[in-house]
Amino acid sequence: MIYFDYAANTPVCEEVLQTFCTVSRDYIANPNSPHPLGLAAKERLNQATEQIAGILHVKEDEIIYTSGASESNNLAIKGAAGQYKAYGKHIITTWLEHSSVNGAMAALQNQGYEIDYVDIDENGLVDLEHLKELLRDDTVLVSVCYVDSEIGIHQQIGRIAQILAAFPHCLFHVDATQAAGKIPLEIENVDLITFAPHKFYGLNGCGVLIKKENVLLEPQIHGGISTTPFRNGTPALGLIASAAQALKLAAEGMETRYETVAGLNRQLRDAFKKYPNIRVNSTNQSVPFILNISIKGARAEQFQAELARRGICLSTKSACCAPNTPSRAVYALTKDRRAALSTLRISLSHRTTQEEITALLTAFDSCYHQFVK
Repeated sequence: MIYFDYAANTPVCEEVLQTFCTVSRDYIANPNSPHPLGLAAKERLNQATEQIAGILHVKEDEIIYTSGASESNNLAIKGAAGQYKAYGKHIITTWLEHSSVNGAMAALQNQGYEIDYVDIDENGLVDLEHLKELLRDDTVLVSVCYVDSEIGIHQQIGRIAQILAAFPHCLFHVDATQAAGKIPLEIENVDLITFAPHKFYGLNGCGVLIKKENVLLEPQIHGGISTTPFRNGTPALGLIASAAQALKLAAEGMETRYETVAGLNRQLRDAFKKYPNIRVNSTNQSVPFILNISIKGARAEQFQAELARRGICLSTKSACCAPNTPSRAVYALTKDRRAALSTLRISLSHRTTQEEITALLTAFDSCYHQFVK
């Protein structure tokens, strides 16, 4: 089997896995316990936190550990909305967001919050003028993904933050799950940042929420002391230490990995030009790790299933989206429902080989002539 679904999950790096095993074996106590073994575990946790803070240029006490990016997004969005509802109940987001953001927005809407969706332009970037029009005195939160999980569009986070600076009661949340460990993060003026290490060769079961020190959150889990009053539960030391290791390795190899993947992405784009029924949805603002296409006249699930039968594993949309539904991100970009129903997402890695690219293109060509009439 050949893997082209790295946006959904990445294989754990051996060094990261070894860190998890070593820490889990050597530190058996709860880091919150006051005895010597607990204090040793606490010291190791602090080392991991210091490492993450140094890489991301944030303060150690701004880091909150969760079970994954979905929990981090829910805590950031619901926690901020609940804490600051006295200032208003208006929230702005985009149609490009992950389902853990959309789901949190839907839950808040059921509680009486007003959710507006900002337009995106032909390149998939947030329409900054429309954002300015939507912002109000009672806007308490704007949530925009750094890189979306289906088309891979890299948003202008710094410019959005500049606009929001004029609204002192409005927080800025950025889901950086598809960006962390892959591209440099510009988060100096962002209030809440979320990501998970399993997207950059870390382990599943751990997530990170950066909450700037002047921001408060309404906890979503109650009871059980932890590293912060905003998210309770026993710290998962092995996962936290492995997350720090994954981030360290990703940061050290970021530029080389990016250039490798960019070359593979260009090769696929060039190859798809010969197919008249192929539309490349990823724009010139997309990161190279994700290449999204629509196939006119084909059913995406059928095409994907046949590729899988031939040993090629890729997705139609984000792995967290419901099957047989149009891609909300592609529809927001193209305004074409048929295009949004016929999407394939090819997500790449620095581990992807030339032989794997050749196998993908060979299988794709056969499927295209089988299903596209």
